[in-house]
Amino acid sequence: MAVPPSDLAPSGCWVAVPVPGEQAGAGGGSGPLTLRCWWEQPTDRPARAGVLVLPEVFGINGWVRRVAARLAAAGYAALAVPLFPRTAPELELGYHPEALEEGRHHKLLTRSDELLTDLAAAIAWLTPRSGGGPVGCVGFCFGGHVAMLAATLPGVAATCDAYGAGVVSGRPGGGAPTLEELPTIQGRLLCLCGTEDDLIPPADVAAITVALGAINPIRQEAGLSPHQLLSLPGGHGFLCEERGAFHPESAAIAWDEILSLFAETLG
Repeated sequence: MAVPPSDLAPSGCWVAVPVPGEQAGAGGGSGPLTLRCWWEQPTDRPARAGVLVLPEVFGINGWVRRVAARLAAAGYAALAVPLFPRTAPELELGYHPEALEEGRHHKLLTRSDELLTDLAAAIAWLTPRSGGGPVGCVGFCFGGHVAMLAATLPGVAATCDAYGAGVVSGRPGGGAPTLEELPTIQGRLLCLCGTEDDLIPPADVAAITVALGAINPIRQEAGLSPHQLLSLPGGHGFLCEERGAFHPESAAIAWDEILSLFAETLG
């Protein structure tokens, strides 16, 4: 499958997605909570399906918006969803140590139940605007971890967790490791990690591999495609052109796998 170029300029817009029953936190003022999302649509055809884009701890920055533009160029309506709407609703950071520290601060304040509530609201907004069928999800770094949680929600047919660290050891806000949610995922799951990723050590890769292997026979007996873990050369963040770990060859392979997953599952 042809991979859209990485230098596509975002041409979408910011949209406010309401979260029913939730109130804005200190970072978002008073009143009902809304998610400040970035919205991209194909310009030359109806959307094949909708895809959620979950950012790193740096927020919905220029690179995340370009990811949404690449998905739109491939025919998908893409909605980039903020992960810190209660503490930093408009977070948009660059890739430098101070930004990483700030992003990690907000990450520590997240909770799985709130993230799932927000993602369910995003899916409800996205579905009727992208053909009404199942949606996909792709997340990077902390967004990759959250993508594995998102995969448990109704209506999510295909998910890519790109170097989502920490799924073996815990989940946002505490509780059982997110990896334990694998049996509840109804769609397909693709996990991507770099072979030199210091945030996903070999022991974690082995644990993910074992967990995916335990699920695969059941899915195969049911006639479903199995989940997959793909390890590629590179470190943490190898898909992002703006990070020092960027690995062009691995990024190209990863993008092809992501688009193939969505094409096979979403249409």
